Amino acid sequence: MGKKGGGIIRIGIGGWNYEPWQDSFYPEGHPKTRQLEYASRQLTSIEINSTYYGAQKPATFAKWYEQTPDDFVFSVKAPRYATQRKILADAGATIERFLAGGLTELKHKLGPINWQFLPSKKFDAADFEAFLKLLPNEANGLALRHAIEVRHDSFQTPEFVALARKYAVAIVMGADSEYPLIADITAAFVYVRLMGTQAGEVLGYPEADLDLWTQRAQTWAEGGTPDGLSKLGSAAARTKKRDVYMYVISGHKVVNPAAAMSLIERAG
Repeated sequence: MGKKGGGIIRIGIGGWNYEPWQDSFYPEGHPKTRQLEYASRQLTSIEINSTYYGAQKPATFAKWYEQTPDDFVFSVKAPRYATQRKILADAGATIERFLAGGLTELKHKLGPINWQFLPSKKFDAADFEAFLKLLPNEANGLALRHAIEVRHDSFQTPEFVALARKYAVAIVMGADSEYPLIADITAAFVYVRLMGTQAGEVLGYPEADLDLWTQRAQTWAEGGTPDGLSKLGSAAARTKKRDVYMYVISGHKVVNPAAAMSLIERAG
């Protein structure tokens, strides 16, 4: 989806087997073994979270590929063992194992890889540049897109933005949360995690908020920069188009699929 001439806007949720969704999202009696099959036909992307906690078998990635439509795309959370370390330069072997562990069985359905850091991890320019140098542009001939999700206030500096832009790595926008929202564009795509769905809102967010995030996604996809989001570094150059990945995560999780589907309808 996305406006003609713009990039593709993909919208979804984190994972697909949250227990309360059995009653609120999936049809009555829908088998758990076919939840991904159903979810991937209501959404345009899903962020895989299980990869953050442990390795998956190549056969598992291949199964996920087979169960989803041809135009569906996954984003994948990288293993915590790569990011939860004092010296990030030592993460090379972990990164290599992850990328060689069957990830490319997703083939063209592999979207960005989200490297998420703990809220306690502080910004150190040399430390982070050493890590970014370890992220390859391809694996098994498949182009890779990397995004980094940082959660400490020390990252709110132009130096961090410049570093991410140097290596063409996207900064994940953690919106509506306790974490800093860094809205600078540093890559050829945009990665947003909407984390503030609310109890009492059927669609997770008020209609006006859903409209606002839809408009922002469309502006990014068209190569522009939406108003109302402060920047730390220099303005990103306007481009012809950008792909946008937007996930409704956390918050009042039971309504996250409804919020994502409402955003898809608006953006479509």
